[in-house]
Amino acid sequence: MMRMAFEKDTSESAGTYLDGQLLIAMPSMADERFERSVIYMCAHSAEGAMGLILNKLVDSLSFPELLSQLGIIEEDDAIRLPHALDAMPVHRGGPVETGRGFVLHSSDYFAENSTLAIEKGICLTATLEILKAMAEGRGPANAMLALGYAGWSAGQLESEIQANGWLTCPADEALVFGRDLDSKYLDALGRLGISPGMLSCDAGHA
Repeated sequence: MMRMAFEKDTSESAGTYLDGQLLIAMPSMADERFERSVIYMCAHSAEGAMGLILNKLVDSLSFPELLSQLGIIEEDDAIRLPHALDAMPVHRGGPVETGRGFVLHSSDYFAENSTLAIEKGICLTATLEILKAMAEGRGPANAMLALGYAGWSAGQLESEIQANGWLTCPADEALVFGRDLDSKYLDALGRLGISPGMLSCDAGHA
């Protein structure tokens, strides 16, 4: 699954896949882990799909604490981090590999053989090097750190969409990297011209 997450489908059929799109959970979503979730799709192919939840946080874990746990900084060095990093939340990216970190970021940072360019200037890197670069002030201008990811096996996501589990819509940097997590669900629906009251369990998908 992780091999797939760092490959981009360049075949003629790739246009039917959802790389760089958003998944928006329908009110009928039965899985509490994905209730009212907005997911950025990092990879989607015939082999399966992988994405990161944008609007859920890891409880009681700050970005400086995570850097300290990973040995990137000493605990006493946290006070020297740029304010933007000190205030950066740690997202709960999904229920798979919850001990592994993924950084969704702008394209001004790119590590050869480690960074996956997705769509519209948004990239994914899942190595310690990007966290070290961020701690040293060499990181991307925009970034979102998540622990774990959401994953689907071959055909699973397509089946869930057909069963009206998800809406889909284009993504943009403002929504992906915005810090107001409480508004992301409504903002994503707003991009489709939808309010929550318009949705029902048997509504179609975009």
